[in-house]
Amino acid sequence: MVRIQRRKLLASCLCVTATVFLLVTLQVVVELGKFEGKKFKNSNLKDGHAQMEEEPIHLHPFLKRGGLTLNRKKTLAADSYPIMLWWSPLTGENGRLGQCGADTCFFTINRTYLHHHRTKAFLFYGTDLNIDSLPLPRKAHHDWALFHEESPKNNYKLFHQPVITLFNYTATFSRHSHLPLTTQYLEGTEVLKSLRYLVPLQSKNNLRKSLAPLVYVQSDCDPPSDRDSYVRELMTYIEVDSYGECLRNKALPQQLNGPASMDAGDFYRILAQYKFILAFENAVCDDYITEKFWRPLKLGVVPVYYGSPSIADWLPSNRSAILVSEFSHPRELASYIRQLDHDDRLYQAYIEWKLKGEILNQRLLTALRERKWGVQDIKQDNYIDAFECMVCTKVWDNIRLQEKGLPLKRWKADITHLSCPEPTAFAFSPLAPRRSSLREMWIPSFQQSKKEAQALRRGDISPVNVM
Repeated sequence: MVRIQRRKLLASCLCVTATVFLLVTLQVVVELGKFEGKKFKNSNLKDGHAQMEEEPIHLHPFLKRGGLTLNRKKTLAADSYPIMLWWSPLTGENGRLGQCGADTCFFTINRTYLHHHRTKAFLFYGTDLNIDSLPLPRKAHHDWALFHEESPKNNYKLFHQPVITLFNYTATFSRHSHLPLTTQYLEGTEVLKSLRYLVPLQSKNNLRKSLAPLVYVQSDCDPPSDRDSYVRELMTYIEVDSYGECLRNKALPQQLNGPASMDAGDFYRILAQYKFILAFENAVCDDYITEKFWRPLKLGVVPVYYGSPSIADWLPSNRSAILVSEFSHPRELASYIRQLDHDDRLYQAYIEWKLKGEILNQRLLTALRERKWGVQDIKQDNYIDAFECMVCTKVWDNIRLQEKGLPLKRWKADITHLSCPEPTAFAFSPLAPRRSSLREMWIPSFQQSKKEAQALRRGDISPVNVM
């Protein structure tokens, strides 16, 4: 009897336990449901601010809705968006969707897309462009776009009318380009006005006991501009400290040897001690302006500039640089620099704009304000992204025009998009050393590239022929 009662008691306990377990489980499920409901509602909150739910995406008829899903994006991208094919690669990406405002394009270096029906544009990096390997035959709906920010010596063929006019869109150092890169080496106005590295004039005068008035730092010797010939001649009339591989007569500290140190603070501080910096470009082209010009302006040193014939259009103020082109001979330039070196008032006039923080050149201010890319600025697109989006947007503009039955808009580059004359050599006297590199390499290279450009245009690849 006692055993029976114990069994009944045990059974009752088991029932109660099971009931409690079921109730607890049910409560957990209910609470989880509430939590998920809250989580779903709170997913529309960000940083404490309510966010609007995304509205259904209404795609242009050219697109497929599936192209926007994460898992299918790469699979369907080429069948859903216009294809931009980097023919001479710059980005190195096999496939990527790029969002350009309301427009989306598929960017790739995969040449198997050459004959794909969605391929709309071919992008070329100028330095690596090979005219013997072009995406031919060129179809009427294929746009060609050129990105070339570097020196003309990297590919002279681009600088001749028969080749540059093959392209519909350009991003070059010329102000006339569809995407001008003239200020590609200038972060903004603040670095020009900054006094961070400025050495007071009295200190510079004291440093003149051990330093030359002029400094020259170049390791790319005997380029097309023939700058070393000019500086060599200049050195016979005035003292120049030369730290680079070219015409070197002074050594940098060991830790500053090498290209990586050219933007180091210690290197800047050495240059900032000088009154004048010889800022000579490696080529003479309109609007081809590199860090050689902007660096002395940032440091509070007066640049003695040779390069772009249009440099006066980009000076921070009318009196902020000495232009070599205004002097008929290095002898005259040396005489003028000595005059400024000995007269603080005359020298000070060249850095007055910086001391006051005044940039008066409206063209420069406008170019910096309106450019669609930034320099060393993570908040802005870089100029490669801007180039890709320029082409993507223009392709989409024509897609929309075509769907409306309207005439397509045709863009075409012209010779002003890359303007560089044939290299010339300085010859100051019959006794001056004659550098063979210019006469034996750069001038013949330019002349040969012109012949090749003319031969290329005689082929049936011109936009005029295919459109």
